[in-house]
Amino acid sequence: MRFFLLLPAAFAALLTVSSGCSEAKIDDSAALAKAYEGKPKKKQEKESLENRMIDASMPGLRRVGSLDGVSESSGLAAGPQPGTYYSFGDNGNAAIIYQVDGTGRVTNELSIGSKNKDWESLTRDPQGNYFIGDCGNNNSDRRDLRLLRFKPATPQQVDKIEFTYADQTEFPPKKKQRNFDCEATLWHEGKIWLFTKDQQQKSSNVYTVPDQPGQHTAQRVTSLAIPGQVTDAALSPSGRRLVLLARGELFILDGNSWADILKATPRQVDLSGTGQTEGAEFKDEKTLVISTEEGGLYEFTLP
Repeated sequence: MRFFLLLPAAFAALLTVSSGCSEAKIDDSAALAKAYEGKPKKKQEKESLENRMIDASMPGLRRVGSLDGVSESSGLAAGPQPGTYYSFGDNGNAAIIYQVDGTGRVTNELSIGSKNKDWESLTRDPQGNYFIGDCGNNNSDRRDLRLLRFKPATPQQVDKIEFTYADQTEFPPKKKQRNFDCEATLWHEGKIWLFTKDQQQKSSNVYTVPDQPGQHTAQRVTSLAIPGQVTDAALSPSGRRLVLLARGELFILDGNSWADILKATPRQVDLSGTGQTEGAEFKDEKTLVISTEEGGLYEFTLP
């Protein structure tokens, strides 16, 4: 496992503490080759990829299941019953929220009354409302960004929270300024918090919009020094730990209050071997559930 303490560049250098970790290896045995005989090429490729990632050799990280019923899983949130989760496919997939158990097995499907243009995230409030982040924006050129609010009992009834970024004036802006893609959202204290995915992998800008339907302007609150592309966000049950997931890594920010968390120095944790990590949700104060686009489902004991 690798930890990186990220200090503000203005006054400190990056400190790195590393300990050796072995990588998951491909089983090239004849038995594996025989297992692939007669299977379609795409299925062989998928199983080969899963085989490479079946066990990421990293302390605290374990694979607990597979999201075989969710194509290109892109987000994760706690479901209505303990031990269940909601997930969905990336843009181009059906407008369906899949309920899965702790092993990734699909147990229910919710047909949502709105198109999946580029769904990227899912969060919920204490009243049982869920918010889909239809705000994927790779080129920073979308003018129809929105959050979709629904309740599982009535998934066809969708309220739209439409928004624009207060500081975006060009669609798209110059490549070095394209930091208006958002794959990570989080409900907290009556607001939806948006964490952007920086194409330059230097920072994640933090914005807020009200959790009520209507047309809103996303107000920028701060910018976090995250040297990666943020794909999801999760807040611990105590509210004292924020995890920002990125591709093959995560960042931990601790604090006694939300304001302290947003000022905290992020700790970087390497998740090499898991695949393209896209969804994160706390199972308990120390355990994070992580989903990948390739269909892996992991649990990680946070340091």
